[in-house]
Amino acid sequence: MRSDGRLFDQLRQVKITPNVSEYAEGSALVEFGKTKVLCTATYEAKAPQWLMGTGGGWVTAEYGMLPRSTHTRNKREKSMNSGRTQEISRLIGRSLRAAVDLKQLGEKQIIIDCDVLNADGGTRTASVTGGYVALALALKKLAAVSEIKSMPLINYVSAISVGLHNDNILLDLNYDEDSAIGTDMNFVMTDKGTFVEVQGTAEHVPFTRQQLSKMMDVAEKGCRELFIHQAAVMGEVYRIAGV
Repeated sequence: MRSDGRLFDQLRQVKITPNVSEYAEGSALVEFGKTKVLCTATYEAKAPQWLMGTGGGWVTAEYGMLPRSTHTRNKREKSMNSGRTQEISRLIGRSLRAAVDLKQLGEKQIIIDCDVLNADGGTRTASVTGGYVALALALKKLAAVSEIKSMPLINYVSAISVGLHNDNILLDLNYDEDSAIGTDMNFVMTDKGTFVEVQGTAEHVPFTRQQLSKMMDVAEKGCRELFIHQAAVMGEVYRIAGV
């Protein structure tokens, strides 16, 4: 049992509220326990300049934390000036591009903004999970008005953190666990069981191949639960593989 009463392989309470922004083409407020991230999707009818003439589109992301999303005030970020902010933004973009057939999207662009309202660990994984919902809702809306010819979604995508503490594998780390744990990892997965990204670091004691395999199993369990949460708020957009 953990400090917040969860089992080792139990997610925090997950809540995804769709359509929270009046003006964005797609939006979702995602909550992993006390972590809250507002995700919005913006449609641009043309692709970036470097993609012009290729027939393909693009999905990109920007991530940021509001000044009092943490225990003490952070200085307001200016145009992705922090290395961490850029790294997380790129992670979200890569993850969401894995969900879309960019050729089928056509020469168009979707920008996902992920703004952390409250941070208690797992902000990047919550951003990927909520960003997917915002993206899917935007694509659904665009297809309904024939702005795009068909739904270009090819996968569900979600993300979750996993930690290793005294040989116990913990799913979905909160801030206290993340700051104290020896090994922590982030997994981004599709509903087909494939991995988009695996990030991991052992702070003190290296982990074994067997421990890594167990962490991957726990991560897949968590991501599959997140797919169900995503599907519950998106409606009939894309059928989860194997369901």
